[in-house]
Amino acid sequence: MKLRIVNVVGARPNFMKMAPLIMEYRKHPDAFETLLVHTGQHYDDNMSGLFFEQLHLPKPDVYLGVGSGTHAEQTAKVMIELEKLLAKQPADLVVVVGDVNSTMAAAIVAAKLCIPLAHVEAGLRSFDRTMPEEINRLVTDALSDYCFTTSQDADENLRREGVAAEKIFFVGNVMIDTLLRLREQALKSDIHKRLAVGERYGYVTLHRPSNVDDKTTLAGILSALDVVQENLPLVFPAHPRTINRMREFGLWDEVSRWPNMRLTEPIGYMDSLCLMSGATLVLTDSGGVQEETTVLGVPCLTIRENTERPVTVMEGTNTVVGTSHERIVSEARRILDGNGKRGRVPKFWDGKAAQRIVSVLLEHPPKS
Repeated sequence: MKLRIVNVVGARPNFMKMAPLIMEYRKHPDAFETLLVHTGQHYDDNMSGLFFEQLHLPKPDVYLGVGSGTHAEQTAKVMIELEKLLAKQPADLVVVVGDVNSTMAAAIVAAKLCIPLAHVEAGLRSFDRTMPEEINRLVTDALSDYCFTTSQDADENLRREGVAAEKIFFVGNVMIDTLLRLREQALKSDIHKRLAVGERYGYVTLHRPSNVDDKTTLAGILSALDVVQENLPLVFPAHPRTINRMREFGLWDEVSRWPNMRLTEPIGYMDSLCLMSGATLVLTDSGGVQEETTVLGVPCLTIRENTERPVTVMEGTNTVVGTSHERIVSEARRILDGNGKRGRVPKFWDGKAAQRIVSVLLEHPPKS
């Protein structure tokens, strides 16, 4: 009898993590019957037909269309719509990835309906409960029957929180499965030509509310980027939230005039991967970028006070610099002087994480 799996995603990065799993399910057509549900938590113009084609991913079977709103509104809308769906289409297992609001909402619905739950990317902890994602991670892991982890420190976090050992599976990083599969194709992108970028440049991503919603904090970060761009051209695909705040705070015109700053609209995954691969330095507040730069061997400065991915610091190329102008500038200069971290690729970040997850599900199917 086939295992009926409902796979839930809420934002573009979730698709990068879900795609390898969908591909692995397909290798076992007699074992799995799958449904891909997009909650619509984030709308993304870059999610075109080509996006799904490149990922070898079918378009979602169900689109819930919950849209934007406060954390409570989004969570509630996902719960209401997903409960309706699962009432009509019973599942043997619900699979969630990452730490967005849709992840936690789906976890709560599955638990209330007594449907076994699997969390891919479990156990990550920043130990900062002011981060909405941290709450999502804690709740989801507490409700999960399968905690699939990317690193051994995540295993330790789960054990410390009382998660039973038989629920914890160290499988590696599905995000890296996608990166390794698409890297060669991504390097064929003409994004450097389109942006008139040479061989030496830095790459910037900035979107977290704690960084962009406060004028003083955002202005301080941008002032550091101003110093860096005097020595290294920077490519900055700005998140819509960041663009809105820069304009609201009267910062956009100034930044767009910097001679070595390529300030652009958001770009797609393949272009982003291409730019990251060739960068001298990456400055980011994204969790996924910390992982990607570690595998690519590119020095990364994380503009946050903490990270839920400490393996990228302990083993990889990442350095957490906070939001201090002085620290960002000094660490960037260190890298430009040739003293950036070289790092190594963490265990099981080898392109086979999804394969390990599916093997676990085949060997230890959920109990109905």
